[in-house]
Amino acid sequence: MRDTNVELIAHLLRRAGFGANRDELEGYAAKGYEATVEELLNPRGEQRLSDYLVRRFHPELSGMMGPQAPGENWLYRMATTTAPLQEKMTLFWHSIFATGYAKVIHGKALSDQTRMFRRHATGSFRTLLLGLSRDPAMIIWLDNQDNHKDAINENYGRELLELFSMGVGNYTEEDVKECARAFTGWTIANRDYMELRSQRDSDWPYGRISWHFEFHPEDHDDGEKEFLGERGNFDGRDIVDIICKQPATARFISRHLYSFFVADEPPVPEWPYAPPADPEAIDTLVEAYFDSNYEIGAMLRVLFNSDFFKAARYAKVKSPVELVAGVLRLTGEFDRPRYEILERYSQASYMGQILNNPPSVEGWHTGTDWLNSGTLVERINFASQQVGDVGKPGIRAMVERIGSQMSAATSPERLVDACLEEVGALEVKEDTRRVLVDFSSRKQGDQADRQHIADVLQMVAATQEFQRA
Repeated sequence: MRDTNVELIAHLLRRAGFGANRDELEGYAAKGYEATVEELLNPRGEQRLSDYLVRRFHPELSGMMGPQAPGENWLYRMATTTAPLQEKMTLFWHSIFATGYAKVIHGKALSDQTRMFRRHATGSFRTLLLGLSRDPAMIIWLDNQDNHKDAINENYGRELLELFSMGVGNYTEEDVKECARAFTGWTIANRDYMELRSQRDSDWPYGRISWHFEFHPEDHDDGEKEFLGERGNFDGRDIVDIICKQPATARFISRHLYSFFVADEPPVPEWPYAPPADPEAIDTLVEAYFDSNYEIGAMLRVLFNSDFFKAARYAKVKSPVELVAGVLRLTGEFDRPRYEILERYSQASYMGQILNNPPSVEGWHTGTDWLNSGTLVERINFASQQVGDVGKPGIRAMVERIGSQMSAATSPERLVDACLEEVGALEVKEDTRRVLVDFSSRKQGDQADRQHIADVLQMVAATQEFQRA
């Protein structure tokens, strides 16, 4: 008999984290579903290898000056964190506030942005937008260093309204201009110690390492502005305050949360013309947004405990990074930083997702857009190869645990069910299960043979259900 409580928590962990093995799920199930939600929202403190030790094992994961190391470092953290929702929300914000190396050309700045997302992941949306507006990588990405009181640059102001907070149709072109005026003088500085003494701008590499936000009051337009129907001598903080109290902002963030955690919605540019799949769910999240004074964690609590979330099992295609991080958590390959993280990062990129380098400011299109004839082969090959590798400690432990419960007379059906349970209480359609049982039945003799168990696990990882969340 299947344990429906474990299956429900497995669904939660696939969405609010990167999945979990059977042992982890049973630990959560003993606490109960609502208690698990609270633990995810309020982790007791992340247990992880210190950054100093990461630097010793893999120096580039600390330096992060090139295009790949920030993503490698982040993927390693996703695969090993004890605070999975924090990393999942960091990925959520990166997907919305998409910033890329192709223009920033500064890995450390992108890694600093990731840390900023992590700090504010489930906190106030207002605090997050202020952090974003002061973030050096975002300032460079959308040219706010070129936004001056006598020559405004609208890039950040436009994307703040269009893609980061409200969506097309909820503001005017004049609002974009007034928003840009409010952010004049919000720029970056890059000085090292010797240059601070001489007050000269710095050059590569020392100054670029220390990019930080700086406000230039002499370059700020402090004149009166009219923005979204309000008038005043607004600066960027005032603009963020006005944005956060808009019903359009609440709906925009609610729809993003629904699309990321519940079921895939169309790409953001289609939202003015395509209504939400579940308008009542969006209304519920909007209410939580205002009731909590813009707290994202409060919205997530409502979402995870809702019937619409609990009913949406396997309604989403895992992104490449979600798939890779989830597999790495099962295999236990990275008990410490290893050179192989570069290969795993590259494998996610072959599937179509390069961390810290989205295709545009719009981010990635999700759902079945992740799948084509090339990326699907990459995904299946990666998952099956990793999950079938008994050289990986996590897989070896699974095989031994399953084997200890089996005997030569064990039925193929029981072995398949044990493998499905071991990878995280995976539920599969009946036709998928028949294929797995048929594969297991081809083994002549001992169903408890360790290599045969590994082969069945490999087949489980190749199923369409394993590719979904």
